[in-house]
Amino acid sequence: MMINEKVKTILVYCFCFGLIMACSTKKQETTEKPVPGKASITQSDFGTLPSGEKATLFTLTNARGMKMTVTNYGGIITSLWVPDKNGQMADVVLGYDNLEGYLNKTPYFGALIGRYGNRIAEGKFSLDGQEYSLATNNGRNHLHGGIKGFDKVLWQAEALNEKEAVGVKFTRTSPDMEEGFPGNLSCEVIYWLNNKNQLVFDYKATTDKKTIVNLTNHSYFNLTGDPSKTILDHELELVAHGYLPVDSTLIPTGEIRQVEGTPFDFLIPTPIGERIDQADTQLGFGNGYDHSWVFNEQTNDMKYAGSLYEPTSGRQMNFYTTEVAVQFYSGNFLDGSIQGKEGKNYSFRSGMCLETQHYPDSPNQPEFPTTILNPGEVYTSSTIYEFIAM
Repeated sequence: MMINEKVKTILVYCFCFGLIMACSTKKQETTEKPVPGKASITQSDFGTLPSGEKATLFTLTNARGMKMTVTNYGGIITSLWVPDKNGQMADVVLGYDNLEGYLNKTPYFGALIGRYGNRIAEGKFSLDGQEYSLATNNGRNHLHGGIKGFDKVLWQAEALNEKEAVGVKFTRTSPDMEEGFPGNLSCEVIYWLNNKNQLVFDYKATTDKKTIVNLTNHSYFNLTGDPSKTILDHELELVAHGYLPVDSTLIPTGEIRQVEGTPFDFLIPTPIGERIDQADTQLGFGNGYDHSWVFNEQTNDMKYAGSLYEPTSGRQMNFYTTEVAVQFYSGNFLDGSIQGKEGKNYSFRSGMCLETQHYPDSPNQPEFPTTILNPGEVYTSSTIYEFIAM
């Protein structure tokens, strides 16, 4: 009996010691902070297209725990997890849980937009006297590349892993006359997530025939991380003294109008909802903001362009770009009919976009900065979204 009691005591001691060690190890694993420079990228299946092609989902995580998921179908950013002022992570972009959502009707959630971001009047433009006709998929106008733009095709994708950043390189050649656009357009687009909590977009394209190009990303942001809340309390700053007024079909009139004294003045950070419902013809045309702001600095240099701040979470997104304008869209056509991630419905103004780009309808308005790309030239564009918490 004495031997058995001693054995029992030893076994109990070992069992308890094992529990203590296990708990200690578990605590160490969950509280361990990422090692600086240790960003990571993984990939997994994201479903099958009607064509039988397989889509891939890439998960990018930086050394500070910020995470993004992106698929090679349409170059779509499906989630973006950003810390708030207390270090709590939340997904700040709208989208779907699976590929099927993006295959059905979607308002370009998170997508890579091309060949031409924004609208072209009546789906027509001319180059050297030759007229080209495009799909009129937005009333009588062309929008975001047409019926099957860059947001609805499968891209070749390559994972990139550098010391201070991880990324995905998307490549594709859009064939001559795809969606009505001339020239074989060879595109390379890289999304980077670096250890500075910056999301970087680098665009490059070449053509074998004179064409037009205007690439951008169409992510919908809600910095609360809760799409049941609107974006009306977000404070927006745009470094732009001018904006482009539009006609009733949202095509620019050709005028660059000063923002001073209008609801379009965001030179000082201002809540989006402060003036969005004012009686204003331009706001009436867009049912809110759906216009291009013209940056004060009209160069291809990287420049500070503005910021978006959400006071409850303390999340702030500064953005920088080589582009000359940004299309600010306040989610005016979201109406609650779309069921997004986690079964949540996206209601009126539950997300907003900041699409850095050249001006809408530039091919038909020669006084606007050109979007023409000639053989032998290289189209380049870069934008940075930088996330901080205050």
